[in-house]
Parts: sequence; C-alpha cells; structure tokens
Amino acid sequence: MYFHSVTLDRDRCKGCTNCIKRCPTEAIRVRDGKAKIIKEKCIDCGECVRVCPYHAKVVVTDDIGMMENYKYKIALPAPSLYGQFKDMTIGDILTSLQSCGFDEVFEVAYAADIVSYITRNIVKTKDYKRPIISSACPAIVRLIQQRFPSLMDNILDIMPPVEVAGKIARDEAKKKTGLKDEEIGVFFVSPCAAKVTSVKNPIGIEKSYINGVFSMRDVYSMILDKRKFVEKKIDHTSSMIGVGWANAGGESYGTSLENCLFVDGIQNVIGVLEDIELGKLDDIDFFEGLACVGGCVGGPLTVANNFVARNRIMKLKEKLNKDEATKKYIEVDFNEFMLNVKLKKSDVLNLDEDIDKAIDMMNSIDEIYKSLPGLDCGSCGSPGCRALAEDIVKGFASEYDCIFKLKDRIKILAEEINKLSIKIPPVIGSDKEVKP
Repeated sequence: MYFHSVTLDRDRCKGCTNCIKRCPTEAIRVRDGKAKIIKEKCIDCGECVRVCPYHAKVVVTDDIGMMENYKYKIALPAPSLYGQFKDMTIGDILTSLQSCGFDEVFEVAYAADIVSYITRNIVKTKDYKRPIISSACPAIVRLIQQRFPSLMDNILDIMPPVEVAGKIARDEAKKKTGLKDEEIGVFFVSPCAAKVTSVKNPIGIEKSYINGVFSMRDVYSMILDKRKFVEKKIDHTSSMIGVGWANAGGESYGTSLENCLFVDGIQNVIGVLEDIELGKLDDIDFFEGLACVGGCVGGPLTVANNFVARNRIMKLKEKLNKDEATKKYIEVDFNEFMLNVKLKKSDVLNLDEDIDKAIDMMNSIDEIYKSLPGLDCGSCGSPGCRALAEDIVKGFASEYDCIFKLKDRIKILAEEINKLSIKIPPVIGSDKEVKP
C-alpha cells in the first residue's frame, strides 16, 4: 500500500476549504464538513500543512523508540538542521545529536558534496536534455510525474543526498562493526513530509537505504537537552557546498554551471515547469525547483523561521572552505549512486483505461464546466469549477454542490410552488363553466 506522510486529523478539521485552494495537485476535497485527501494525487509537499489554521493536517514520521530494534544506530542529519539553532556550531549540533542515542552521525551535507561532484562531472559526458532538472526534492519529482510527464527525461538521474548518505553510512558501518545489514539502523532527521514518503516509497531506486525518518522538531528538543552535557566535539566533514544545499540555490551553486535557475515555493515552481514544457527556457542548463519557500530550511518539520534559518546557514558557510571532502570517493564507480529504476508517468489523471470512454468523459466534463459559473470559489468543496465538473462525471459530486446552481434550482422550485399555491381544486370552489 502506498504510504503518505501527510494525513488528516478529522477531529480538528473544520472544513474551511483553505487547503483545497493551495494544493498543487488538487488532491483535497471537502465533503460533509471535513477535508478528504485523495491519496493517489497527494505528493506530500506539505502545502496544506502550512495553510491549515486548525492544524488538521499532520505529518506522520517514525517513533524515536524504533532505534531500539537495532544494534548499531546511525543518524543522518539534513543540512537544514544546522540552521535551527542559535549559537551552536555544526560540531556542537552533531555531537549533541549523537549523544541522543546514536552510535554514529553521518552528515547528509557531506553526501551533498559528493552529489555536487558527480553532477559536475557527469554533465560533461552525458547528453542530458536541457534544462536538466534536479531530482533532490521528491515533491517536485512527483509533481513532474503527475502534471508534467513530458519533462521526466530532463530529471537528473542521481540519487538524492539523503540516499547517498544512507548507502555510504550503511556500507561503512557493516565493514567497521561486522554486523549484518538488518542489525544496523539508519535514521534520517527530516525537515519535510515529502522526504518521509520518499523513504517509504522510493523514487528511482528499488529500496531505500534508510530504516526510519524522525521529525526535525522532535530531534530539535532532544539536541537542546543534550547540549549542556556534551564535552568533546565531533569534527564535521562537509564543505560550504554541501551545507549550502539547505538553502534554495545551494545545489545550483554546486553544479558550477553558469546558466542555472533556482526557484522555491511549489506554486512558483509550477509556473517555471509550465514555461519549460512550452520550450521557453531551453537556454537554461540546470533547474533547481524546491517545494518549500527558502528551500529545505522552510520545510514544515523545521522549528526556526525559514528566513532566520537561511541567514544562519549563510553565516555557517562563511566559516567553511569550498574544498569538498570527496577525495575518498573520487575513485569510486559513481554508477552505484545513480537512479536504477526508470521514472514512470503517474496515471492518476487518466479518466479511464478505455480511450473512447475517456473521450466521452472529457466531453461531458467540458459541457458541465460551461454550465458552471467559473468563479472557482471552492464553496462546493472542490478546488475549482473544472475540478467539480470532473468530480460530477466521476460520480463523486452533484451539480447542486455548486451553491449558484443550487440557488437557481431553489428559485425555480419556489416560483413553481408559488404558482401552485394559488391554484384552487374544482371541488372546493372553482366557478368554471362545465360544458357537456
């Protein structure tokens, strides 16, 4: 069964319809006063989590207690974790994190250094369609699979840093400890819901190298509790390039390509993808699209204000050098860090497998859509009039879910009732002449 990190708390939901208007894939409806997430359409971008005033959208992550199922535990902190703390160095954060019950900490920022290195080298030798589109944000990759399938060949076929980190950390731990694969637990500290889902349902790889994903919010308080007891600091290995991946534009900078474009916020990304699809941006070499405003520092599981966190990352970068610590892996066959499962188009938008039936349904949608007011007010519980027309054809809604159509119908019925109310049956008092 497909796992989704973003779920609904029905008790908190008030059916306000804020979420249906912001969902980039129209994956939410409001029915009977409660939101309903259409799982097949949801890409776990977390946009509904941000806009819900009642906190009814919940990001499901793994329980910290699952660490106890493994003999050797490795933490993988996302680079955005470094921007959450005031007056803490990267070494402080890593040391405090390890003291939370882990045997080892492996930086995802270090893996980002490696991915940047591979990207710089591979774009010189491989003939990619331009612009090359980053594969780092799983919400954007799923968005492309669903809404922009013609751009799937543009997606960079390198594993995201979190999976590269998981693979290296796991392989090294097996060599170092002699333990079996199932005895080693690898846990990612995530800033967002989409990365939780990508571990449970990997994109472009057969199986994730990560056993569990913990919320950055949960780990944040644990690190603060451990901070005062930490004495010896862990030396971090990432460079300014790897740490910079926390902010929008960090990956683009690491490519060293001259003509890069980075855009944050999923609605902004959609606009750019539309332009790419229309061939308006063929002069761009690399496109980095990020669902969250500010990049990963703006993820729904972060603690600090995304602008504050972004500034902290910038200051931390200033103290680091640009030389990546990737020499150890330069001789490694990079194929082990490439995607190995072909990305497929999502069929969730298909109306029917039978093409003739699908065409008939499309024609019906067009006809119903013309009869609707076109205001996209959301009062019907669907995100817009077009979506309501599609819901009606699929049998999930009625035309009278539209408040304007309902009002017109009530008016017609009221006028009919009014006409009938003054009509007197003949047996009571009609003086009409009866002809033989």
